[in-house]
Amino acid sequence: MARHLRSGVGAGAVVGSGTLITFPTLLAFGLPPVVANVSNNIGLVPGNVSGAVGYRRELAGQRGLLARLGPLAAVGGLAGAVLLLWLPAAAFRLIVPVLILISCELVLIDPRVDAWLAARREGGRARHSSLVLGAGIFLSGAYGGYFGAAQGVVVIGLLGMFLHKNLQHVDAAKNALVAIVNGIAALVFVLFAHVAWVAVLMIAAGSTFGGLLGARYGRRLPSAALRWLIVVVGVIVSVKLLFFS
Repeated sequence: MARHLRSGVGAGAVVGSGTLITFPTLLAFGLPPVVANVSNNIGLVPGNVSGAVGYRRELAGQRGLLARLGPLAAVGGLAGAVLLLWLPAAAFRLIVPVLILISCELVLIDPRVDAWLAARREGGRARHSSLVLGAGIFLSGAYGGYFGAAQGVVVIGLLGMFLHKNLQHVDAAKNALVAIVNGIAALVFVLFAHVAWVAVLMIAAGSTFGGLLGARYGRRLPSAALRWLIVVVGVIVSVKLLFFS
């Protein structure tokens, strides 16, 4: 239980990469991959919400944006969750190692994404295309509902590409959209999936605390070592799922 709690704190503090910490922890405790994914998603929702609340000042003035993109994120999250439960468990076992490796790559390039977005802000090169942005938010929501590791990196890249906002406001909007996706998916899982509730409660407690810490202290933490740790764990889990399960 303590290990579940520690992984939840780490997941809440590492915005966008939490699943790459908590999902392997649940697998290590012997949960089947789909049950681990479902339980992980539900447990991380309080951390998503606390992270969004922590950025509430940056969310001021973005209600119109969230009113436009929030429903698309919700429908995408619903589609991803339904797809997870509809496809056979064997399909998830084959697909998730690939998704984890893609997520690891996204975690590694996250600093480059931030630098690129900052350059676009300075150069005033953000593009406004509501159709393409909406489609991207829907697809990222579907990915988030299905698995969701590094979903936040995808969303922040989309928002930064198509909106002319500073990075803190983009990050706040990302937190809110990810919370919507995971919240909708969690509702589906609670109603229709098998859930390991002890793991959910421990991850929820840890991720809520970690989300508040991440919002308050996230900018002060050196991230390179933790980023590489996440990637190493992700690669190990992918290899295990592919060849030893």
